[in-house]
Amino acid sequence: MPQVSMFSDGACSGNPGPGGWGTILRFQAGDTVHEKELSGGEAHTTNNRMELMAIIEGLSALKKPCAVTITTDSKYVVDSITKGWVYGWKKRGWVKSDKSPALNVDLWERLLPLLERHDVTFCWVKGHAGHPENERCDRLAVAQSQAHRK
Repeated sequence: MPQVSMFSDGACSGNPGPGGWGTILRFQAGDTVHEKELSGGEAHTTNNRMELMAIIEGLSALKKPCAVTITTDSKYVVDSITKGWVYGWKKRGWVKSDKSPALNVDLWERLLPLLERHDVTFCWVKGHAGHPENERCDRLAVAQSQAHRK
């Protein structure tokens, strides 16, 4: 199974407001390291939606199942998946344990099948702490957020 390193970040100017996401995919083929940068945004969104979109778009860009290590500064995404919260929300009809509705259901429904297709490991890093790829993803996300201002 091909090994891929993925780095992602989301940004939002206001929450909600114009937002952007950035993703870097990195894989090695022989002696050559390949990288691909992806980014996008929306005029009216939230930071958590952009964090999810970065990961969805990165995983969707992979043409075959891969072993993917995702490095992100989003505790929302990492904890929701690694602590199993999202699977509980889904099982309860997208209702959280406190009986409130789960947020971003449309994006979780896109992400969960991708997590089944790929062998995904999450690695959380502190945001704005000098991690080179996280900083690059942040720049991509912020640029998209600014481009989507009305």
